[in-house]
Amino acid sequence: MKKLFLVIGLFALLCASPASSRGADDAPPPAAAAPAAGAPAAAAKAEPDLAQRIADLEAYVSNGARGADATDAKVTSKLTDIAGPGHNAWMMTSSALVLFMTLPGLALFYGGLVRRKNVLSVLAQCLGIAGLVTILWWVCGYSLVFADVNGPGGDSSTVIGNLTHAFLKGVDSKPNTNYAYWVSHNVFSMYQLMFAIITPALIIGAIAERMKFSAILLFVTLWMFVVYFPLAHMVWGIDGMMNGVWNPKATIKAIDFAGGTVVHMSSGWSALILCLILGKRLGFPKEAMPPHSMVLCMVGTGMLWVGWYGFNAGSAVAADGVAANAFMTTTLATAVASFVWAMAEYVIKGKPSILGFCSGAVAGLVVITPATGFVNASGAIIIGIAAGLIPFLACWKLKAIFGYDDALDTFGVHAVGGTLGAFLTGILATADVNPNLTANLKDIVGKTLWIEQLKAMAVTIVLAVVGTVIIAYIVKAVVGLRPSEEVETIGLDLVEHGEEGYHTS
Repeated sequence: MKKLFLVIGLFALLCASPASSRGADDAPPPAAAAPAAGAPAAAAKAEPDLAQRIADLEAYVSNGARGADATDAKVTSKLTDIAGPGHNAWMMTSSALVLFMTLPGLALFYGGLVRRKNVLSVLAQCLGIAGLVTILWWVCGYSLVFADVNGPGGDSSTVIGNLTHAFLKGVDSKPNTNYAYWVSHNVFSMYQLMFAIITPALIIGAIAERMKFSAILLFVTLWMFVVYFPLAHMVWGIDGMMNGVWNPKATIKAIDFAGGTVVHMSSGWSALILCLILGKRLGFPKEAMPPHSMVLCMVGTGMLWVGWYGFNAGSAVAADGVAANAFMTTTLATAVASFVWAMAEYVIKGKPSILGFCSGAVAGLVVITPATGFVNASGAIIIGIAAGLIPFLACWKLKAIFGYDDALDTFGVHAVGGTLGAFLTGILATADVNPNLTANLKDIVGKTLWIEQLKAMAVTIVLAVVGTVIIAYIVKAVVGLRPSEEVETIGLDLVEHGEEGYHTS
């Protein structure tokens, strides 16, 4: 079957019309303009032979580097800059799935957990963050995270990128081989945008029902530049100081497959600091504030779980074996954590709640995220058990002991869970499921990788905590953080958005 697939694919490649496939991209780049007077004409590159075309097809199937130009500088291929349709299709699907996590997944999950007078405020915050972050990503966010090494916009540093791709300049349908051999650059950028959208949206769970909409927008704007963009570059940028997988010169040789540090630790620790600065909701903890709709919470949880396959398996940036492993480990860890959390409630409180099942599922998704492409099935089960117990204890006991008002348990699930996942990744990662770990980390995987993980965790916590303190007080001075007590009593829906989630008459 493999030979038949290769023959069919090769026939399609040979019969494809390069002009119709590439259009205006067939024009030579500026560097290939006519030589200066008196200079010898450059020798024209030859078309690749059959063997080279087959090698490229095999590279596509195995998600490897295409070889035509790499093997012979005198050979070029009309297909060199064309993305692979299968990998591209998976990444476009994954991008949609990750957006589905925020809209409507997270919006309904959080929306169901607040009181009915504030349900629309959560939806508005998720929608507002989606639009705001998209604009920032287009202007300079993508470039600050994933700028080319030594690009025309200036050298990238190990902490932040440059403005090579400001306004998404040069982000076209050709692959950017710094990050993917067969996925279009524009598809990769949109995939990473979805991560940038959901990360600050997670923070609103801790400060739900008591922060002004204008304050949230200003906070998120500053937070993206101070915390998210630098951290994402350090961990995922090709020359990032904590990108242990791909940067041989990384200062901290840590690993994070899909966002344990970048997404969950950063948002979770920031959420704790912001809720402390903001203060408790009126009446907390004396007044009961139960979720207004566990049905919406359950629906949102299901959407998060489904969308998370794009989050985790999509982080392979290809439809390959690593993505398949991530798909499996995500499923195992999430199902186990959901069950363990609810059973822990069953034993301690006598009743397994729907909220327990939902919280356990989200905790499982969070904790497996940094490890999902690096651990095997048994590692995923271990992570699932830990995810069902430790964040449960954090949400049940830690909040009661210290008395902070983390309204929807963002700190307990995302900060504690993300930190736990980053550490367990260093313990359980194996090159047997991800050969990329042998590129720069073969001497520490299974040995001292956990020490590198501790270093990355420390950098993440310091950046998130210090950055959030500074940003929160700037926002407080400029627009204020909280609405008036009257507004908070009436509810944010009606006062800030002029609408109500439900009409009973």
